[in-house]
Amino acid sequence: MTSWPDRRGYFGHYGGRWVPETLLTALEELELAYRNARKDPAFRKELAGHLRDFVGRPTPLMYARRLSEAIGRGRIYLKREDLCHTGAHKINNALGQVLLTRYLGKKRIIAETGAGQHGVATATAAAFYGLACDVYMGEEDMARQAPNVFRMERLGARVIPVKTGTRTLKDAINEAMRDWVTHVQTTHYVIGSVVGPHPFPMMVRDFQSVIGREARRQIIQAEGRLPNYVMACVGGGSNAIGLFHPFYKDRSVKMLGVEPAGRGLATGQHAAPLAKGRTGIFHGAMSYLLQDADGQVTGTHSISAGLDYPGVGPEHAFYKDSRRAEYVSATDKQCLEGFELLCRTEGIIPALEPAHAIGYLKTLAKRLKTGDIVILNLSGRGDKDMPILDKVYKHE
Repeated sequence: MTSWPDRRGYFGHYGGRWVPETLLTALEELELAYRNARKDPAFRKELAGHLRDFVGRPTPLMYARRLSEAIGRGRIYLKREDLCHTGAHKINNALGQVLLTRYLGKKRIIAETGAGQHGVATATAAAFYGLACDVYMGEEDMARQAPNVFRMERLGARVIPVKTGTRTLKDAINEAMRDWVTHVQTTHYVIGSVVGPHPFPMMVRDFQSVIGREARRQIIQAEGRLPNYVMACVGGGSNAIGLFHPFYKDRSVKMLGVEPAGRGLATGQHAAPLAKGRTGIFHGAMSYLLQDADGQVTGTHSISAGLDYPGVGPEHAFYKDSRRAEYVSATDKQCLEGFELLCRTEGIIPALEPAHAIGYLKTLAKRLKTGDIVILNLSGRGDKDMPILDKVYKHE
């Protein structure tokens, strides 16, 4: 583990609390409650019990034999977060934050969602604890992720369409932030990724680090040693940080984050701020951001709604600058190739988000030695993406 962030919420130059004064008290209250809760044996025991009995942890670390053979080099292991209750890693954080909401004595939950998985996870956790839940979702994402909208509503959440801007994840976060400012006394905002003002990047990372802690134990048990690479897709970055963070001090382990290159980095139609962005302030924190010459946030494109975001978590920005992690990208085309590859080699239908990392494996293979071990975080399953894929394949 690391000592980051510092007391002000910074990972090196990145992070902090760039928010209206009306939110500072709420953020300080949240940080204090979280620091107390994570030291509280009762909180930790309750969360661990629910992660085991409700979420289904630990998730398996599966040796993907036929995928490894198709790649041609290395031994590929999949961390099966797709087997979590609700179908993705998002439930790890949602359950932790909703449990924390009870510590705060608040009765209402709000969340934002892009691909819908965080919205489903938050609605699930809110129903589990009997709390009211509103989820903000861009109209564009509601159309391409209709199955998850239906799931959230069945769980008792109110899905609020966001009709401004690009009508995607960044705009959903904007609306959720406005709601929180207005109702901060009664409402907790469950941010779904390692973005936003301190303490959210730290808190979400800690809840998601169960992924890497398990994977570290599991690979030592399976192979008797640590992996050569750990890799994951990166949008906001919670599934990647969840895997990377417990390996941070293991310098022999290379960390590889795969951003969405969309239709190609040269086209400008992508969502790869670590590759093509520059430092800016967005959603309450300083990090890499896609912006124009005037500092205005630019539009993004990715086939996967969960990665279609112009910013990235500040800890990833810190890892990039310090060269502790390497960040690459995969296009929509590579994503679809990865999707098909896993379906046909392992009988697993992945979400389009981790399909980017799978699609990059053939490029990584050029660097792999025969005995190298790779852990790839399979952060979600592909049920939610059937409407998108149906349209893609019909146009081929």
